[in-house]
Amino acid sequence: MQVILRTDIAGLGYKNDILEVKAGYGRNYLIPQGFAVMATESNKKQLAENLKQAAHKAEKIKKDAEDLAAAIGEMTVEIAAKAGDSGKIFGRVTSIQISEALKAKGFDVDRKKITVEDVKTIGTYKATLDLHKEVKHAVTVNVVAEA
Repeated sequence: MQVILRTDIAGLGYKNDILEVKAGYGRNYLIPQGFAVMATESNKKQLAENLKQAAHKAEKIKKDAEDLAAAIGEMTVEIAAKAGDSGKIFGRVTSIQISEALKAKGFDVDRKKITVEDVKTIGTYKATLDLHKEVKHAVTVNVVAEA
């Protein structure tokens, strides 16, 4: 079953992508939730027209994402967390904390666009910022013990 996504869905695709999904997933989840529409000929033509009109706007959004990635550069974000003597932290470092640390440095990145590996100990980790469909940027996250 082919569907056209109306929104970005992590692990599946981005808005306006035409995807092949299992029929039950499309009929019972994506379409009723409003995340997708059937990829009929008329919907494909409408999508093509919308994409043609939005090409200029999309290019500006992509350029803004590239500029943000260039401005962030090889930045290291430091996050303080309570930790035990062995270096294991209490709780976890989440995308919310990384988003707030970036915001403190002047970069507004939505927490939903940040993926970070499972951080359970003090050390250095990589977080990926999904700034645009074609622009992904890595940020170093340094987890230190709170004083």
